Amino acid sequence: MPPQADHLASQPVPSLSDWLIPLLDAPTMRAVDRWAIEEQGVAGLELMERAGTSVARAVERVAADGPVTIVCGKGNNGGDGFVVARLLREEGREARVVLAAEARDIGGDARTNLERLPGAEPLPLSGMREALDGASVVVDALLGTGFQGTARGAVAEAIAVINAAPAPVLSVDVPSGVDASSGVVCGEAVCAAMTVTFHAAKPGLWIRPGKAHAGEVLVGDIGIPRGAPAASSIGLIGAAVLEQLPRRTPAGTKFSSGHVLIAGGSRGLTGAPRMTARASMRAGAGYVTACVPSSQQALIAGELPELMTRGLPDDGEGFTVEGVDTVLQAAGRGGALALGPGLGRREGAVSFARTLARRSPIATVLDADGLNAHAGHLGELAARDAPTVLTPHAGELGRLLQLDSAEIERERLRHVREASAQARAVVVLKGDDTLVAGSDGRVAVSPGGSPALATAGTGDVLTGVIAALLAQGLDQFTAAAAGVWLHAAAGRAAARQLGAAEGVIASDVIAALPRARTHAQPDRGGGTDDPGQRAPRLDGGEPR
Repeated sequence: MPPQADHLASQPVPSLSDWLIPLLDAPTMRAVDRWAIEEQGVAGLELMERAGTSVARAVERVAADGPVTIVCGKGNNGGDGFVVARLLREEGREARVVLAAEARDIGGDARTNLERLPGAEPLPLSGMREALDGASVVVDALLGTGFQGTARGAVAEAIAVINAAPAPVLSVDVPSGVDASSGVVCGEAVCAAMTVTFHAAKPGLWIRPGKAHAGEVLVGDIGIPRGAPAASSIGLIGAAVLEQLPRRTPAGTKFSSGHVLIAGGSRGLTGAPRMTARASMRAGAGYVTACVPSSQQALIAGELPELMTRGLPDDGEGFTVEGVDTVLQAAGRGGALALGPGLGRREGAVSFARTLARRSPIATVLDADGLNAHAGHLGELAARDAPTVLTPHAGELGRLLQLDSAEIERERLRHVREASAQARAVVVLKGDDTLVAGSDGRVAVSPGGSPALATAGTGDVLTGVIAALLAQGLDQFTAAAAGVWLHAAAGRAAARQLGAAEGVIASDVIAALPRARTHAQPDRGGGTDDPGQRAPRLDGGEPR
């Protein structure tokens, strides 16, 4: 276990905020099942029956008719698959069962459901390709939430054959080969069109690379009584986070609405601080000041009349360390600082960024070159007293931790937590599954679903939004999570207005922020604009 994991494991699990939908990892789900069976008297066979029933109903949603191939492993996940096959056969549907294990190795409740299976005996793995011929849907019931590591042997072979099949795949609880607790994929893993998970969604279904394997996620009620243990440190950000946002009052002033300082804007990089400034204003900040090199001041100030500017000493190209005191003087008004948009990577800019980050007495968001200035020096930020939020993408986090970006992407949850622990800061690892990690071990996961944000400048927009929320008084974890939610919702709103995600630019996202801040916009189908709330429960209830 890495050192930072040791640190987190020794701490009590922090309580999740009400605006986070708990995502239950494998140990927690084992505790839930054990509690239901041992303390509440729910039979394990009953839990398996309900799980299989949930999957059988979902099969009908994927393909209303045609043969169904169910590929089963030897554990309880395979037992769920046997229930699916039995129910479909009882309804008159052709259900072909393939067993990627020896029947003699199956025990417990799974053995009982194998023996209950009417009709044809399960086919061995050698008959799998024949069983897939003409299938309308394939049910992956190989590996469950307890799986970690690399799928091997017959299971790995079965996964490869499933992925090569033309039919859509429905995974039971978690796509086989995906670590349900982290989203890590070490080897072969099923690529599902839909995953039916039980009781509550799992982190690995919402965190990449596991998220990319899960497809649409549905939650099935398997009869766990209310009051089950749910000690989770990871949660999906829901629209309820909007309830945390401060509102302007009739007696408010531009200063009480929040003052944002922005330090950035070297020669050739002046667009970034302007976008950060606009985003801060649209996210509710009442007063925004850009601290920029004097040589760039007129250019930056000219396009945005609402923006205040302060010129800093510069060498004709950009920042020098002598400008730090001017920014600190401006910080005397309080508020929050956005450090890095358009800062540049010249030696003077690096010294400026590291010195200002160390000395800034107010809440500070580091992005772009504010982050790059700390490559290999992440631990320096732990000495800060004021709240700190870092907003790296995988490449920037890799530079901070001195790792390859591909390694970051392989274990996103692990590395964002490591960075947060080292910096004693909230770290926002950007992506479709943006992760917001607090140094206390909490992680908020964005439901994503906003491809419109894949365009230049949207990172500067996110920085401005988070800085505005910090300036309005939110704590750093809530500000970062709310900023991420608003940013994604604004991207979706901009795409709707323009008709296509591909036409959205960062300025469109900024313009959509006030609507996103007000409420979750309905999508075209009349549902919510929050992908996390679009993961429906098969029983028709609310996502847990």
